[in-house]
Amino acid sequence: MKRLKLGMVGGGQGAFIGAVHRIASRIDDRFEFVAGALSSDPTRAAASAAELGLAPERSYAGYQEMAKAEAARDDGIDAVAIVTPNHLHAGPSVAFLEADIHVICDKPLAASTAEADAIKQAAHASSARFFLTHNYTGYPLMRQARAMVARGDLGQIRLVQAEYAQDWLTDPIEQDGHKQAAWRTDPKQSGAGAIGDIGTHAFNLACFVSGLKAEALSAELHSFGTGRKVDDNAHIMLRYEGGARGILWASQIAVGCENSLRLRVFGDKGGIEWVHEDPNQMTFTRFGEPKQILTRGGPRMGPDWTRVPPGHPEGYLEGFATLYADIAEAISTNIDNPMLPGLQAGLDGMWFISAAQNSSAEDGAWIHR
Repeated sequence: MKRLKLGMVGGGQGAFIGAVHRIASRIDDRFEFVAGALSSDPTRAAASAAELGLAPERSYAGYQEMAKAEAARDDGIDAVAIVTPNHLHAGPSVAFLEADIHVICDKPLAASTAEADAIKQAAHASSARFFLTHNYTGYPLMRQARAMVARGDLGQIRLVQAEYAQDWLTDPIEQDGHKQAAWRTDPKQSGAGAIGDIGTHAFNLACFVSGLKAEALSAELHSFGTGRKVDDNAHIMLRYEGGARGILWASQIAVGCENSLRLRVFGDKGGIEWVHEDPNQMTFTRFGEPKQILTRGGPRMGPDWTRVPPGHPEGYLEGFATLYADIAEAISTNIDNPMLPGLQAGLDGMWFISAAQNSSAEDGAWIHR
């Protein structure tokens, strides 16, 4: 099996998500990391490349140079991972798509609808493919939940409730030079606060599992952090196609919540509940019957959705790895995989962000597609 050659934009020294992508890409041995423009600071980019073992000639000072050079090489990269702050997603994505190099972009799609539209146009004009790393869709039980909903185990879906709560921005640490907090709370770099950083994950997962498209929303966004210019808490009501209703809560100032992602889906025949902090179990209840606990790797599990035997924890890194393995397969075979988030998932997320901001600015007015 041929390993694909992977490049990366961003993810150098001091970055968090770049290391996650590199680890995930290697778990199934489907990618080889060979090139990068790892920082906008040339000195840091070169130092980061040296630490990671990249050949000096394949460490680039900028993504434009990298896209042009790698497209011209006989052994150039097959795909590039974009792991920069949100406002730097569009430029690299467009450059590599125009070079017909596959793009693997971290979420959300961009920092603005104009940037998202630029990516959309480039993707439609390119022979390369675009993937978005909503990693929770790679969790075995979330794929199991999706399959259960699709085959009617829950009946007609009525309610979809998602929440993603953290507490790491309870204090205004961005004012103390915290790198991750600084760019995530800068509207010019992030485009949004909690709704973009974690709310898009909750929204994507709700749609992924339920199989439903959101048609309208009403939102109240608020910032509790002193001097903070983006939202750090959001309460959002959703209307889905077919008459289902939803509630989404995203917060980064919920004291005691480390990474509390929760999804509940209820139909007229049954309901499921999954909590990220115990990702290897999910409850399923048929109406009028005792609650069941489904485990990752149990007998109801699809054969290709889990990678280690039952009883062995599987979580965050493996979820990313499943996406990377699926991406490698999609690139190698040119066959679509409905489990993989792509351009449309990114555009849906951008609608969610924009609609939530507009609704909140209009005192919770309903915003329709």
